[in-house]
Amino acid sequence: QVQLVESGGGLVQAGGSLRLSCTSSGRTFGTMGWFRQAPGKEREFVAATSWSGISTYYADSVKGRFTISRDNAKNTVYLQMNSLKSEDTAVYYCAATLAGISDNYARPVMYNYWGQGTQVTVSS
Repeated sequence: QVQLVESGGGLVQAGGSLRLSCTSSGRTFGTMGWFRQAPGKEREFVAATSWSGISTYYADSVKGRFTISRDNAKNTVYLQMNSLKSEDTAVYYCAATLAGISDNYARPVMYNYWGQGTQVTVSS
């Protein structure tokens, strides 16, 4: 059974940094992404990467501050978050699909596998 396990969340002051990790058990996925959900809001796209890691995509709200990367040898995808803001506070979810990257990378329905989520809290 495939599992995605996230780690790295926590409490940080505004302007600080965190790095999230997501490790999949047993397989390497074509496309991996990060989404987040704040209380009372819908789940929103944050970032996605192709299998090679060459193609990366970001939500406008995090562009220039967040970086997604992956290490296929470790079946792990990372999200480096810098210059964090209070509005980045949310539960962050790792997502994965066997399919290659497509124009639907920002749509949650594209992803078949999800992690349990990790809380990121940014204090102002």
